[in-house]
Amino acid sequence: MQKREYSVEVGGKKIIAEFNDLAEQANGSVLMRSGDTAVLVTAVMSKDEEDTDYLPLTVDYEERFYAVGKMLGSSFVRREGKPSDEAVLAGRIVDRTIRPLFDQRIRHDIQVVALVLALGKDAFPETLATIGASLALGASDIPWGGPVSAVHIAEGALSLVACGTTGLINMVEAGGMEIEEAVLVASLEHAQKEIEVLHKWQEKIIKEIGKSKRVIAFQNPPEELAELFHKHIEPKLGNAVFSGTPGHKTIDALKTEWLTLAAEKFTGETRALAFADAHFEHAVNNLLHHEAIENSRRADGRGVDEVRPLFAQAGGISPVLHGSGVFYRGGTHILSTLTLGGPKDAQILDALQTHGQKKHFMHHYNFPPFGTGETGKLGGKNRRMIGHGALAEKALIPVLPSPEIFPYTIRVVSEALSSNGSTSMGSVCASSLALMDGGVPITAPVAGIASGLMLSAAKSASGGMEYRYKILTDIQGPEDHHGDMDLKVAGTRKGVTAVQMDVKVDGVPNGILAEALQKARTARHYILDTMEKVLGAPRADIAPSAPKILVVRVRKEQVGLVIGSGGKTINEIKARTEVDAIDIEDDGRVF
Repeated sequence: MQKREYSVEVGGKKIIAEFNDLAEQANGSVLMRSGDTAVLVTAVMSKDEEDTDYLPLTVDYEERFYAVGKMLGSSFVRREGKPSDEAVLAGRIVDRTIRPLFDQRIRHDIQVVALVLALGKDAFPETLATIGASLALGASDIPWGGPVSAVHIAEGALSLVACGTTGLINMVEAGGMEIEEAVLVASLEHAQKEIEVLHKWQEKIIKEIGKSKRVIAFQNPPEELAELFHKHIEPKLGNAVFSGTPGHKTIDALKTEWLTLAAEKFTGETRALAFADAHFEHAVNNLLHHEAIENSRRADGRGVDEVRPLFAQAGGISPVLHGSGVFYRGGTHILSTLTLGGPKDAQILDALQTHGQKKHFMHHYNFPPFGTGETGKLGGKNRRMIGHGALAEKALIPVLPSPEIFPYTIRVVSEALSSNGSTSMGSVCASSLALMDGGVPITAPVAGIASGLMLSAAKSASGGMEYRYKILTDIQGPEDHHGDMDLKVAGTRKGVTAVQMDVKVDGVPNGILAEALQKARTARHYILDTMEKVLGAPRADIAPSAPKILVVRVRKEQVGLVIGSGGKTINEIKARTEVDAIDIEDDGRVF
């Protein structure tokens, strides 16, 4: 075996990158190790272009049962099946970090695979996978704008994964116990210092062993295309983009007119039509950026910090439901429902790091196609649904009661019935209302908001970067599609419980993030005002349709405790003398 090994210490932990010939057919590969954890990451790009109008990038994060040295799986199937939700979420972290650094004109199929080979204690394999993806791509012949690094910061009540390059953050995933924005900013600054160490380490490795990048000859659009657009479409673009109406309707109507015109001009020229589509999107993007940055002008006419009209409702759907909440923010409409069950209804997890653990709170997210006025297949779940559901779940966990106070298994399902910007944050709001409507004694309601960014960056005379920008509160439609950042922040009046950030640029400076977090706080409080007017605190009693639960907590010294109406003592139930909770079921209900 041929191999070269590099190491670096970050946060008191040693990270090793081993370049060997284990996966020698891949364009690039690296074996990442930290402690007893090992992750093999590969990167491959197809030789021929795909017939698509987007960057065909796929990121797969694969868990193997042998990684924890146990015979996992069901009694009937002792091998891995579909990825766990935890694996999907880890893969999304890698994807969201590396995707912005590709030239979006690439049409070659690119696949990055992170294979977890071994999982040690106190491991964060998703950060190893992200660094490994950067090194595998950076050392390969695949064109890419990295390197990029990832760190996990755990400080008291905050757990944060931050990714980025020198001076810039391009992906954030965080959960906190109602932390102040200042604490979050300080942690991001801490993360940035560690990212800088990793960045220099990666640059050294890539300089030493990196392959020459494959040159992709991008075709230029026909000269007549720009002239045709300038003459027939450009005069109408401003009115279509800044129509004062929400969503894409007026923009889409003009785009249809443009593509019809281009099809007539370039009959049968598929490539020219693809250029026409890209030309239109580029023109809309430039116009939105210019007007936002120069004139604080938004597509729907709102002020830069203005939240769209709100509506909230607690209950009112059906007495069959244990609780429900409806939340509108402009054209984003969410229905969340609550279901309560006994301790035995808890989900038993099957992921590598959580296998066998019981989960007593679940938030699930659905996005039916009619939510965007489209037809499509119903059922199942995709990465986006899993990711949005997990983000809202993370936002709500800090305010939930402990099992000792409220011994129920809690499931909330959010249905995105109409979508025009940040359904995940709308789900947080609707779910808070559903929990309170069902009498779940949460400590405080949680609200969420998505902020966007229109950014213009240029090199200064001194060689640094100068940024001109405008932060947009409560992004919708065109701002979500063409904006440079999607920053989702959820929390209570006291502080932040969850953060997720993605970008379409190389990254965002910490100073801009700090400002965006403060604007998100103001918007969050404004939304909480509306929610609290409808229902300010959990109802005193749970819904009549919910099961009634009595959990008897047993300790060895309480062997004489009487349970239920049968008068049996703990000594008479020998098999249960050391359990933590006893549920007595009668006719399908738990008493």
